[in-house]
Amino acid sequence: MFITHPRRSTSARRRRSFAPVALALTLALVASVFLAPGIAHGAGATSSTLVGPKSYYLALGDSLAFGYQPNLSFSHSYPQQWYSNNLSAHHVGHYTNYGCNGETSATFVNGGCPYSYLLHNYYFGSQLNAALSFLKAHPGAVSPVSLDIGANDLLPDINGSTCAISSTWSTDLANLDTRLTGTILPKLTAALTVNGVRTGDLVMMNYYDPYQNACPTSLSYVQTLNQHLAADAAQFNVPVADVFTAFGGATTPNPNICTDTWMCSSYNNIHATTTGYGVIAGAFGSVTGY
Repeated sequence: MFITHPRRSTSARRRRSFAPVALALTLALVASVFLAPGIAHGAGATSSTLVGPKSYYLALGDSLAFGYQPNLSFSHSYPQQWYSNNLSAHHVGHYTNYGCNGETSATFVNGGCPYSYLLHNYYFGSQLNAALSFLKAHPGAVSPVSLDIGANDLLPDINGSTCAISSTWSTDLANLDTRLTGTILPKLTAALTVNGVRTGDLVMMNYYDPYQNACPTSLSYVQTLNQHLAADAAQFNVPVADVFTAFGGATTPNPNICTDTWMCSSYNNIHATTTGYGVIAGAFGSVTGY
């Protein structure tokens, strides 16, 4: 799921992102889209140190947070399922989802998400600024805040047809680390801190590898991405939901890819199915304990 070689066209890159061009074309017609085992939690981040659920749940991220499915069913995202099946029972009364299809760490910070016209909850500007404004408007009342980001930074670097890895992989991964540790995580955790005390839980996730059956060589790259996400999150005591393991881990061939994603369907799409989104929701529940 990951930057195509610089010689590849922009249109080719967008077809492979977590927000495929097919989404825009189809919607236009009807209107007129990982952690290696053992390091999922991040250093020092356990359920016993978490704040727990409060009145508001804020979901942030890319098309997985949005809940994209190629059959145009968008109402079964992992935030929606986590909220409906778990958080609402813990007296979380308000759910806001800012997830944007095609969001990268760069657009998350600076704005310009390619599918910002299609949101569950609308906002102006970057998703990060919208999140900070939301947290400022509800001080001490928001927990959890879920975040998945990074797949679209690296998705175009894996060629699902040839299984080749772009030479820009290392640079793109380093840029993701810089944005996470230099801007995204410090700003979000600061906004969740009042008088030096963390008042809400920020929880990240790692990524499954939709290509691991077709391109087993991609697996080590996804595991490397997930290790970086875990290390970045650990710097801010942010737990990481182990979606990689929940989707079947490194076992190849992985039968879960066919049930948890659309890869084995006629769509041949990397996004999660409704079942897969439920698995992701369960991973968030497992890492937080609620």
